[in-house]
Amino acid sequence: MSDPSRPKNVVVLGSTGSIGESSLKVARDLPGRMKLVGLAAGRSADALAAQMAEFGIQQGCLYDPTGLNRVRAALPDDVVLHSGEQGLIELATLPEADLVLIAIVGVAGLKPALAAIEAGKDIAVASKEILVMAGEAVMTAARRKGVKVLPVDSEHNAIFQCLEGRSSDEVSRLILTASGGPFRKLPAADLPGVTVAQALKHPTWEMGKKITIDSATLFNKGLEMIEARWLFDIGMDRVDVIVHPQSIIHSMVEFIDSSVLAQLSTTDMCFPIQYAVTWPERVPNSLPPLDFAKLAKLEFEAPRWEDFPALNLAKEAGTAGGTLPAVLNAANEIAVKAFLEGHLSFPGIWETVAETMSAHRTLAHPSLDEIVAADLWARQTAKSHLTRT
Repeated sequence: MSDPSRPKNVVVLGSTGSIGESSLKVARDLPGRMKLVGLAAGRSADALAAQMAEFGIQQGCLYDPTGLNRVRAALPDDVVLHSGEQGLIELATLPEADLVLIAIVGVAGLKPALAAIEAGKDIAVASKEILVMAGEAVMTAARRKGVKVLPVDSEHNAIFQCLEGRSSDEVSRLILTASGGPFRKLPAADLPGVTVAQALKHPTWEMGKKITIDSATLFNKGLEMIEARWLFDIGMDRVDVIVHPQSIIHSMVEFIDSSVLAQLSTTDMCFPIQYAVTWPERVPNSLPPLDFAKLAKLEFEAPRWEDFPALNLAKEAGTAGGTLPAVLNAANEIAVKAFLEGHLSFPGIWETVAETMSAHRTLAHPSLDEIVAADLWARQTAKSHLTRT
């Protein structure tokens, strides 16, 4: 049980991204419960300097060292600054930290996450890649060290709240909700003509470009299925998806007695971030409550599995385990980048991922080095596929 007499000391890796900015909002809203003790950013030197100055942060990291002097010039001389992967690890293992919130996109958050666990820190995970690529290794290490892995994704945080510590043996299905993206109703025949601008218009959430494209292809939901498999120690056959355009119900749990519990809130990432920080307690905040009288309706429909193959590819990867989820994730990153740059069609994203997965020989129970090697192999293979299309 956390000590309510003092705020929880939190390190945020990825503080200048959308999740990081929301984390800082929570810290402003709950100064008695959340104290920031370390912030890390990728390349946004000026934004990091401003954040560190606002919160009086004594330890920071700019992954790209080229902007480090700008950060240093804007802060007092006694502030300690780091850079690169080792810098992230330094912050993730700060002795005073209680919780490390990881909101770094891509593979860069994996080693800091494992380092934090080894140092006995609870981690809050907003970066999908950590559990998609290395879910088995991360959860095994967390159990061994007796630390918590707290989900920040709204869907997994919702499931976490619905489960409230119940065993996976009592669960019939974990039901992840999906907005359906901007092409929920678009005929399959029209998908090859989808433009980048159209794909970046998400109907519900304001997010970065990569995750917005993932939401349009439904790869985002596929990655979340794999995350859920590891977070909640449950087979992929019991992880399901339902399209819910309003994004008010963030996810549901169906139990073996056919009862279903759901978590609802307005669409604001501050909700799951706050719960990860204050868990197991709930505290008041300034976030808007739901007004049920104004909710005209809550709709649900089955996802279009055949038209959006990302879900099936993710289910295949999550079921196989080993290195295959890392391959799916890496190939998707390469394909999304190519689409955003205008070098690949929208359906070409999942076609590239499927071809890369089919060429891979999956290695079971991989080490961290083997996961990183599979990630690199997948990127090279996906790029080779793109040169032939």
